[in-house]
Amino acid sequence: MTQRPPLTDPIATALARLFADQTERRDPSHWDIGQKINVAKLSTADPGQQTEKPVGKFKRVSGTLSWAISNDMAAGQTLVDLLTTLVRGSGGFRPQSPNYCGEDPINNLVAAFDTEGWELGLDGVLRPKVLDDLTGIELTAALRSYAERARRGALDNPLLTGTAKDFLEATAKHVLVEKTGQTPNFDNFPTVLAQAFMAVGLAIPNVPTSRAPEAQRVEVAAYELACALNGLRNKQGTGHGRPWASTVTEHQARFAIESMGNIASMMLAALP
Repeated sequence: MTQRPPLTDPIATALARLFADQTERRDPSHWDIGQKINVAKLSTADPGQQTEKPVGKFKRVSGTLSWAISNDMAAGQTLVDLLTTLVRGSGGFRPQSPNYCGEDPINNLVAAFDTEGWELGLDGVLRPKVLDDLTGIELTAALRSYAERARRGALDNPLLTGTAKDFLEATAKHVLVEKTGQTPNFDNFPTVLAQAFMAVGLAIPNVPTSRAPEAQRVEVAAYELACALNGLRNKQGTGHGRPWASTVTEHQARFAIESMGNIASMMLAALP
C-alpha cells in the first residue's frame, strides 16, 4: 500500500494558497485544478463546479479539501498528492518560473507537512520522513505526529517509511534510547515493549508500580493489547503490501491503528 500524504486544516489552507493568483494569472489553470478534483472523485465538493458564478482558485482548492476532511479523508489525501504534483509540474516551486508560488506560501506548506511527519522539499517533492534518519527530540516529534494520525484512524499504513518495522515497536525502541542512552539489542516485541513501559514507569503484567491500582490496570491492559495487535500484523510483509494478516477486517484494522496511536502516545507522554 502506497502511503497517502496527510490532510489537515493547516495543510488545506497552505496548499490552497499555492494556487492563489497574485498580481498576474499563473498556472495551474482552473481547468487543471478541476481535472485533479475529478480524478480524486471530489467534483461534488468543488465550489467551482457548484455555481455559475466565478470562484477563485484558492476557494476551490480550500473548499474541496475542507469538505474532504469531514467527509472523505482518503479522497482528500489523494487530492493533496495530485495538487502538489500539479504545482510542481507547472514550475510552482522554481523561483525562475513565471508560475512560482512564492517563498512564504511554500514555506508555510513545508511547515504544515513537517508537523504531520512529512517532508516537502523545496523542489516540490513530497515524501514521508524516514524515521530511521531522525534522533532525539526530532524523532520524538515525528513519532508523536504519527501517533496522532493513527489515533485519528488514518488508514494509510502506520508502518515506518522504508522499513517493515512496526510503528509501535519503533516508538518503544526510541523510548528506551531516550531513557537509557542505549539502543536495544533484542528484537522480541513483547520484551522491547515491556522494557519501554518500565523505563517510563508504566505497569506491565506482574510488575506493579506505586500508582493507583486502577491506573496500573489500564497500563497493563494497554501492554497486553499492544502485544495482541502485534500478532495481527502481516509478518510476511515488507512495508509495501497489506500490513495486516489476511483475516483482519477493515474495522479491526481501524481499531488496531487507533489503538496503536493511543498506546504510542501513552509512552511518549511519559518522556520528559
